[in-house]
Amino acid sequence: MATTSGRLLALLSLLQTRRDWPGALLADRLGVTGRTVRRDVDRLRELGYPIRAIKGPDGGYRLDAGATLPPLLFDDEQAVALAVALRLAAATGADVAADAARALATVRQLLPTRLRHRVDAVQVTVGSTTHGPADPDVLVALTTAIRAREELRFDHARTRRRVQPHHLVARGGRWYLVAWDLDRDDWRVFRADRITPRVPTGPRFRPREIPGGDVAAFVTARFRGGDADWPCRGTVVLHRPAGEVAPYVHDGVVEELGPDRCRLTLGSWSWTGLAASIARFDADLAAAGPPELRAACATLARRFAAAAEVSA
Repeated sequence: MATTSGRLLALLSLLQTRRDWPGALLADRLGVTGRTVRRDVDRLRELGYPIRAIKGPDGGYRLDAGATLPPLLFDDEQAVALAVALRLAAATGADVAADAARALATVRQLLPTRLRHRVDAVQVTVGSTTHGPADPDVLVALTTAIRAREELRFDHARTRRRVQPHHLVARGGRWYLVAWDLDRDDWRVFRADRITPRVPTGPRFRPREIPGGDVAAFVTARFRGGDADWPCRGTVVLHRPAGEVAPYVHDGVVEELGPDRCRLTLGSWSWTGLAASIARFDADLAAAGPPELRAACATLARRFAAAAEVSA
């Protein structure tokens, strides 16, 4: 017979998988007597789990929603899916970004090493809107291949593709993979929710330089159907969470650098206008570029300093 703690975890796992469980079926699945099931249910109740006894010919138990959230039990795939969802929410949801980041830190700390590596592989470039309905396992597979610089084989819109994956980008409510298509000998952008990865991955490859050297400008041009772009485009590191910045960047792209830092790429009709757009995020700045943007920031700093010195 399993230890009491192991048996309680097994019982809790079963109660979470379906609404009602006959007592005799629980006893059979756990390999114990009905009396042991009743004692274990009482132990779980003492721990805060709202388990209701169901009357009827067979009798049974139901795990109800309670006034507080008790400890939960997830299998490996559920744990990875939860952690990936929290990472995406932390990067793109302004209203819940801080809470999602704290929840992700808690979940990640409790994950075994084999699962933590899968979750840590998800590093994404975030556009101005939230992610689309892409399978978390697909996002993990894509980001893992991007990090490892390994070729990918996958099905996409009824076609078989072989690519060298470079970037994962969120734009217009969906996730996209930016990759070099080996069969078309050109760059392509694929919707992640239409990708079905195939295993194993291919050989390692040497990263290519994306046209123009700017993934945000490249993706923007592809969606506009041409090479049109803002005449002035720059990048800056903001000391603010990506989730707080992403909803307000419109055509820009945000890349998460950590819980309190992100890289912002924006465009504007003038360098001074671009600097002013960046200033509206009310955050400390670093690593601004190109030189034209740094010069515009200096110009605004002088103007604002002069305005602050003017007496009322």
